[in-house]
Amino acid sequence: MWDYCGHSLEVARLRGATYADVRLMHLRQRDLTTKSGRVGRLAQSESIGLGIRVVAHGAWGFASTDQLTREGIAACAAQAVAIAKSSALAKKENVRLAPEGSYLDSWQGPCLEDPFEIPLESQLDLLLAADEAIRKVKGVTLSETDMQFRKIDSWFASSGGSKIHQRRVISGCGIVATVFKDDSIQKRSYPNSFGGQHVLGGYELIESMDLLQHAPRIAEEAVELHSAPQCPGKIGTLILGGSQLGLQIHESIGHPIELDRVLGQEANFAGTSFLTLDKLHHLRYASPIVNVVADARISHGPGLGSFAYDDEGVPAQCIDVIKDGEFHGYLSSRETAHLIGLPRSGGAMRTEGWNRLPMIRMTNVSLLPGPWTFENLIADTDDAILMETNRSWSIDDRRYQFQFSTEIAWEIRGGKKTRMLKHPSYSGITTEFWNSCDAICSADHWVLWGTPNCGKGQPMQVMGTGHGASPARFRNVKFGAAFSNQ
Repeated sequence: MWDYCGHSLEVARLRGATYADVRLMHLRQRDLTTKSGRVGRLAQSESIGLGIRVVAHGAWGFASTDQLTREGIAACAAQAVAIAKSSALAKKENVRLAPEGSYLDSWQGPCLEDPFEIPLESQLDLLLAADEAIRKVKGVTLSETDMQFRKIDSWFASSGGSKIHQRRVISGCGIVATVFKDDSIQKRSYPNSFGGQHVLGGYELIESMDLLQHAPRIAEEAVELHSAPQCPGKIGTLILGGSQLGLQIHESIGHPIELDRVLGQEANFAGTSFLTLDKLHHLRYASPIVNVVADARISHGPGLGSFAYDDEGVPAQCIDVIKDGEFHGYLSSRETAHLIGLPRSGGAMRTEGWNRLPMIRMTNVSLLPGPWTFENLIADTDDAILMETNRSWSIDDRRYQFQFSTEIAWEIRGGKKTRMLKHPSYSGITTEFWNSCDAICSADHWVLWGTPNCGKGQPMQVMGTGHGASPARFRNVKFGAAFSNQ
């Protein structure tokens, strides 16, 4: 693999590149789903190829190939340089890269049980058993289960002297119970909606989720939701469960801090940002108890945004995004770092695969835990609504005004969790919402949730991000009933 990387860098140099980096990637994936007792999707695939990025005449060029021969790689490198030289004809200024050291390293993420060594039949048997456990609950209309596994080997080399090998194994699973009754649809998901939970790790995640134990519970809740009262519409106190708060972080903090969106270099998928450069170190983003970091280090947890080096060969870092409520940091690259006065990249450049350019992506953007136990938080709250598990979301193209709905809610009265509510939703303005936060639960309730399906770019790249969160309380939030006619 290193011979291929070295050959491409040498060809790029001879063709006139002043900088080059290359990523050779081997990707393996397995997907399993069931629906109402039948096998849905059962797929396994592999992909291997090389992508080379160069600077020539002060402009970028990129090309990729799956023809891993000396001739194929040489042609790919030559094409990247030719593209850079053509791009230079329309450039506004020369590419300027923040300095970075060279690294010789090999790193493997956590993985106790390789999911690709577990027989497909065993994995499918577990899903079918969970599917059956859901359908045993009277009233369930549709049962769904899924598992997803990825193994990604990457070899990165640069003209600056870096040679880095990384291996990341990603595992995920989830189950869903859906109930159709009259003109209404109710659903419950475990451990989270939209595919469940995903981590940097192996099959040990699946075993820890205990799908068979939780299947009857979510099925019963889906049935019970049909007879539950509507969530009232008013302005009041809101408590968000950790997984829903993870998505709130993703949409209203994670995307706005991507510096390419801020600069207008990327605007696909509702993609600019209200966080203009003048707000750095000057905006009261949240209440003083709110601290948010973008932390790619494995010490932060086995998140989908964890790695040792990004796809520019920059070591993983922890960046203060919000500190004591004040806005302090963006996600940046080697090319954009100087625009916010940084001496080096924040290490947030990532790519979906060998045939895609790296772009600024979220790492693990997490809300740091507070001092509260969940029990004390509930006991301290006289009148509130607790919402859990996302159902849908909407946010404007500046990531400023939003509306979220969740699968389920409970009324909090006199410090106790009381009746179930259906069709809950809440809305707000990003900075007003985060400034209304007055309580955050402790590390005992903190989970690093995985979001495996974050889309960005054109052509679109789908990547995983991580969001650590524990339940939190927000005051004076507008909430009410969504989907009342469904």
